[in-house]
Amino acid sequence: MISPSRRRLYQRWFYAAAIYNLVWGVLVILFPRLPFRWSGIQLPQPDALAVQFWQCIGMFVMVFAIGYWYLAKDLERYAPFAVIGLLGKIFGPIGFLWGWLTGQMPGVVGLTLLTNDLMWWPVFGMFVYEAFVRDRNVYPPTPIVKLH
Repeated sequence: MISPSRRRLYQRWFYAAAIYNLVWGVLVILFPRLPFRWSGIQLPQPDALAVQFWQCIGMFVMVFAIGYWYLAKDLERYAPFAVIGLLGKIFGPIGFLWGWLTGQMPGVVGLTLLTNDLMWWPVFGMFVYEAFVRDRNVYPPTPIVKLH
């Protein structure tokens, strides 16, 4: 069973993740060229396709905010969202690493991993471990919508 202090920690972090993802996603959707300017990377060509692709990534990030918000509100009911989030935060850096090692991605892009992925690993990882490995019965699978 998760202690009250640990519960508060998880809730705060998941609310913070929701707010971060909402802000980051909206900024990338509205200003898709800005991350390229900040990192000094030339926007891939054709420009319109690169902008749409980046805006799509912003939309995905923004959608995760909804899941994290629900997770923070009800850790038991929405615990699987933490697994989905953690997997995204693991696979993103793996994809970057592959791109960097094969020369397709400049190293400066990896800086975004610090705030988008790596800083969230400890809390997401601890929660997933507690919820699904250590205390398997704490979060039994329950339907999100109850059918009558």
